[in-house]
Amino acid sequence: MKLLLAFLLWCVLLVLCWPLAIFALIFFPLLWLLSIPFRILAFVVGGILRLLKAIILLPVRLLEPRKTLEARTA
Repeated sequence: MKLLLAFLLWCVLLVLCWPLAIFALIFFPLLWLLSIPFRILAFVVGGILRLLKAIILLPVRLLEPRKTLEARTA
């Protein structure tokens, strides 16, 4: 649905201002290619932050009382 809406908006832009539509047709894939390294960097930084959170919260998880089956059903 999002792709169809983008195509319809591009068609409207093509009718209203065709040089801008052609420029957008060329520019947006290049912009997407340039953003790939930043997406990979965001993925790596998110993973590192999740790892640090797990390391910091590990003592808390080890020291909390265990929930047994009887405690959950009571």
